Amino acid sequence: MTGTRHTKLAPERKAARKNGIFRLVAVLIAIIFEIALITNLFTRLNDHAEWINVTTRVVAVLLVLLIYNENKNAAFKTPWIILIMAVPIFGITMYLLVGLNAHTFQMKRRYAEIDEKLFSMTESDETLVQDIKDRDAGAGAIASYLQNQAHFTPYVNSGVTYFGDTMEALEAMLDALKSAEHFIFMEYFAIDDKEAWHRIEEILVEKVKAGVEVRVFYDDLGSIGFINTAFSKKMNSLGIKCRVFNPFFPGLNRFLNNRDHRKITVVDGKTAFTGGFNLADEYFNIERPYKAWKDCGIRVTGSAVDAMTVIFLENWNATKKHFEKDKLYDKFLVAEKGETSKGFVIPFADSPMDELQVGEDVYISMIDRAEDYVWFMTPYLIITDELKKALMLAAMRGVDVRIITPGVPDKKMVYSITRSFYHDLCNAGVKIYEWTPGFMHGKLCVSDDTLAVCGTINLDYRSLYHHFENGVFFGYCDAVIDAKHDFEKTQSECADVTLDYKVGRKGIMRLGQMFLRLFAELL
Repeated sequence: MTGTRHTKLAPERKAARKNGIFRLVAVLIAIIFEIALITNLFTRLNDHAEWINVTTRVVAVLLVLLIYNENKNAAFKTPWIILIMAVPIFGITMYLLVGLNAHTFQMKRRYAEIDEKLFSMTESDETLVQDIKDRDAGAGAIASYLQNQAHFTPYVNSGVTYFGDTMEALEAMLDALKSAEHFIFMEYFAIDDKEAWHRIEEILVEKVKAGVEVRVFYDDLGSIGFINTAFSKKMNSLGIKCRVFNPFFPGLNRFLNNRDHRKITVVDGKTAFTGGFNLADEYFNIERPYKAWKDCGIRVTGSAVDAMTVIFLENWNATKKHFEKDKLYDKFLVAEKGETSKGFVIPFADSPMDELQVGEDVYISMIDRAEDYVWFMTPYLIITDELKKALMLAAMRGVDVRIITPGVPDKKMVYSITRSFYHDLCNAGVKIYEWTPGFMHGKLCVSDDTLAVCGTINLDYRSLYHHFENGVFFGYCDAVIDAKHDFEKTQSECADVTLDYKVGRKGIMRLGQMFLRLFAELL
């Protein structure tokens, strides 16, 4: 299978994609209409009675004080404060719809109940954390945080394989699926009912017939441009249990802003895969909407697979409030211990349902711990002040800090905001490279030939604060060096833009980027 192949869509799949895009546009129009209707209604009420106008202003002031005193990053609070103060009714409406970041009591309670049971069933060994600390204090501190705060424990009897080529990762995944005897779990932000998925689906159907339990789970908004609601119906008709995460529809739904950006495949509790790639043809260079596509991923084996199973079961169970069969977890947490290795593996997840920013905390800890180098691949660079400061301080203390971003954008506005961060970073000594062959979608951090993080977490607000994400923190194993070599290979195909962005930008461009950055958290 070559990277330049282009496949023709069958009429029914063309219709599915067209219907999905139509539904996306229709829902967005409905949401805009809903916001306009609410704003117009309260504006008229304000004009009708002075006491309502005064009440609105009081509510706006109280809400601004509440936001100001929240334990959140200033980059999140500032745009909401400005919006509410400038246009109170519209600002209040927007904040109540999307600004609360899924803090619905019902969903938080549901996740808390699920997590309490799931996390209590995984291993927890303080001696392993201490062993890592004895070897590497910085790595041990990250392991301690992940175990004690996020409830993800380290494993030493597990293996990690790094893939810098997504087609290689797909072939490895297909081989693992063919070996399934008990269950297959697949959770992805986006699925496209085309060539790559058809190869997977063919195996899944065979496995269902052989008695294997197969579950497929995808995010509605992430897949809405690829497939429509008929896809899940088709999967279920084939015996594949299929669910859709957080269906995208208008309404007073404060959970709408939080998407399932995780990418996980688990086979029999023996093998698991994750990384930046979704199950759509463009991720494997079968189609090339943005020229070439660069991504990366990893395979986990051994006891650590149980942690990947737990991450899958969390969102799978949260989508159904009353489904008792889903509460039977024991039969899926059956990972076999591998040989004790010299390194360690910690699969982890991040959720907007709690007060932790696990992905950002791990990245900042990696940067602070770095002595020689810390390198990142990310498709988007829209970062908080804390993360930006950590990168700049590391560079200023002599650490080799490099960031690879795309040379071809998938979203031009987001690309412009990404580039707006280059100037300050480059002036502090951070080196920026753009991957000129096309769109670079990998999510990788590698440091000092000893530690790495690979998964789904971009360096942007959505990944770090709004979405459900997952990653794998691993160290002192061959996969770290493989990740380093892939970074170096990718960098060799990049344009070094560091010097270009050390100089000041044009006034109009700078002003536009400043405005976009101010409201980047809302994008």
